[in-house]
Amino acid sequence: MSVTFTVQRGSKSGKIVQDTSNRDLGRNEAYLKITHSGLCGTDEHYLHAGMALGHEGVGIIEAVGPDVTSVKVGDRVGFGWVHKTCGRCESCLTGLDVYCTDKKEYGTHDHDVGSFASHAVWDADSLYKIPEGLDSASAAPLMCGGATVWSPFALYGIKATDRVGVLGVGGLGHLAIQFGAKMGCHVVVFSSSESKREDAMKLGASEYHVLTSDSSLEGIEPVKHMLLCGNAQPDFGRMIQLTAIGGKIYNLIVSFDASPVPMLPMLVKGISIQGSAGAPRAEIRKMLDFAVKHDIKPIVMKWPLNTQGVEDSMKALREGKMRYRGVLVAE
Repeated sequence: MSVTFTVQRGSKSGKIVQDTSNRDLGRNEAYLKITHSGLCGTDEHYLHAGMALGHEGVGIIEAVGPDVTSVKVGDRVGFGWVHKTCGRCESCLTGLDVYCTDKKEYGTHDHDVGSFASHAVWDADSLYKIPEGLDSASAAPLMCGGATVWSPFALYGIKATDRVGVLGVGGLGHLAIQFGAKMGCHVVVFSSSESKREDAMKLGASEYHVLTSDSSLEGIEPVKHMLLCGNAQPDFGRMIQLTAIGGKIYNLIVSFDASPVPMLPMLVKGISIQGSAGAPRAEIRKMLDFAVKHDIKPIVMKWPLNTQGVEDSMKALREGKMRYRGVLVAE
């Protein structure tokens, strides 16, 4: 079965260009009509690459290949950063398929397919059924943004009542606050200004501290886990000061900048830094169920899923006007 669909590509100039993709539906692939797409900061990194953009898709399956058993026509499903995993490497076999050594993923594979599109062809085993009780506009940002902040809670031993720090109240941070609070953690938010205090407290934060380059840290009890959810590398010296003995700092930031880390203070306090990129497939399923059970939803701004909508939403993100995740909606 051959299919043709519309995609929104970036370009060398930075303009969004509508294009057409053609695919033959593979034996274990599904063809879905995209109804909603989240907008992630990582899409900006690939704006000039000329590829089909978007990696937080939700839609309805219209056709499946002959070997597909995990989903069926009519299912409402989502997809994220990872396009396909091998299922054979050590990472796949130990439940960490997000780190598959032979995976296909956004930015490096399948440059003719993305979620800023009318349709997509996707490996059926890398699709996630969206549970009832979670609307599609809320589900789309969870495919990457939600998975990114869920992973530290799911994989690295964060427990109820732990003091969990969230640096930055944005697309990632506002979801991390909700997950942490609903898990019973004492969520401590650090932000560069007072402007998001009300939002953070409504989302479940127990403390809110304004953190600037010269603000005092006196009186702030260190946190056991510090989630870096901003859009730039922080001052790691200050992060280490704010992290408790034996604690862990989680780098969730996509940045190409080098970051100096003071090794001696980290050594003396027994602190570790944990990288975390998205979540394994099994954990994404758990995250979606958890979101429904605890009514966790992103705060979104919406645009039409077309060329102008992509340009306008990316402009809002670039200018720091997004509160807190952008969602493109098919017309």
